[in-house]
Amino acid sequence: MSTPYQEAQRAGQDAVRAVILDSAITLLVSEGPAALTVRRIATEIGSSTKVLYTMFGGKEGLVDALYREGFARLRRAQEQVPCGGDPLAYLTELGLVYRERALAEPAYYRVMFEQPVPEFRPSAEALAVAETAFGASVAAVEACMAAGILRPGDAYELSKLFWAASHGAVSLELAGHFPAAEAGRRYDALMAAVARAFSTRPSPVDREPREKRRIP
Repeated sequence: MSTPYQEAQRAGQDAVRAVILDSAITLLVSEGPAALTVRRIATEIGSSTKVLYTMFGGKEGLVDALYREGFARLRRAQEQVPCGGDPLAYLTELGLVYRERALAEPAYYRVMFEQPVPEFRPSAEALAVAETAFGASVAAVEACMAAGILRPGDAYELSKLFWAASHGAVSLELAGHFPAAEAGRRYDALMAAVARAFSTRPSPVDREPREKRRIP
């Protein structure tokens, strides 16, 4: 019977890298950072430690690779979202994909944002990879501004506000504070509220004559 490493070898280097990372992140989540050693991972997948040292240089490089992999998977998922003709719908869909990826792979989400290995600090290369994961959302905000849907401004900064809101809701959901039956509705409502805050369209209270507004 072949080992996971031997099976991955037949598929190529990318498959070998994937099986190592998947094994590493499973150990990290199930047993904690102490289990994340080159020797333990090599044993789990049935390879020599030399394979891991050659590919990642050791534990620090392995965690750095996990961090980069999480953002790379997010970017690839967002690249699958069709732009279409409605930039706001596209921006909304990008936010939905962010939540979907976090729920589908919470272990990677933890590595990306929760620092489960306390001593780990992302490398400059890893931080650059993380930044590229949000290029699509910046472009979507720019398109919304160009179309007159959102007020003109700094698209990069506004995209970060969308990210902050999205991240907060997703983190609460993953931590169990938002029940599954309510999490989706709350997420949609939050994203819509952020969009309304920067919309060029007046809110209902803005359209109502001043004398008819209720003063608290």
